[in-house]
Amino acid sequence: MVNVRVLMIAGVAALSATAAKAADLPLPPAPGVVEEAGGWYLRGDIGMSNQRVGSLFNVLYNTATSVNTAQKDFDSAPIFGLGVGYQYHWFRADVTGEYRGKANFHGLDIVTSGGNNFTDEYRGSKSEWLVLANVYADLGTWWNVTPFIGAGIGASYNTIHNFLDVCTTCTPAPGVATGATASKWNFAWALHAGLAYKATRNMTVELAYRYVNLGDAMSGDLIDYLGGNTVNNPMYFRGLTSHDVKLGVRWMLDAPESRTVVLPPLMRRG
Repeated sequence: MVNVRVLMIAGVAALSATAAKAADLPLPPAPGVVEEAGGWYLRGDIGMSNQRVGSLFNVLYNTATSVNTAQKDFDSAPIFGLGVGYQYHWFRADVTGEYRGKANFHGLDIVTSGGNNFTDEYRGSKSEWLVLANVYADLGTWWNVTPFIGAGIGASYNTIHNFLDVCTTCTPAPGVATGATASKWNFAWALHAGLAYKATRNMTVELAYRYVNLGDAMSGDLIDYLGGNTVNNPMYFRGLTSHDVKLGVRWMLDAPESRTVVLPPLMRRG
């Protein structure tokens, strides 16, 4: 009987000491918070573009009475990108490079000039090489899903391929002009938003939307079908933008240990 009482007293003393030590320890994170340290990662992305051009311009517009651009549309085109970055807790930064595939262009101008009305139909395609330095902020994690936002700046190398100007209603005779493939560098910037799913300790899958401003582009000098040209008159594409949807994968090169802490109700912080 004495031994039982001694054991009980010793047990109570041990529990009291443990509770006292526990009171001095910092509280663990709130439920649903994933603890992660920093690390380098590689990334790859594929996606589709949905592009727009603000306006078209050709120096011959200045000789016309009026020019009404009735159509200036791009088809969707694929996107392929690679990058390297670093993550530290909720903050990420990376540098990405991507090829944006050829997007077919369809344009139509309604022109009034010299008392005559006619239409110019345009065809061609556009592609880009895009380099961006990006930063992102993770907004919290629930069930391994992390929404994020971000922004980037960089440069875009825009190329107009095989531009064609067909004027079937021109007077006194129909005409055709072509512009050689031409490229130019531009300042570019982007805004990001998306969801990231941590599939394994090293791999995270992203579904993201991006708005990107690509600057301007231009075709080569337009030469008529007889080889004539009285003035240097490339077609300018001003204010190129795109709404992109991307699917990406991030791979941590040396992923640290991470854990999700879920506390019982009595230990949750208010």
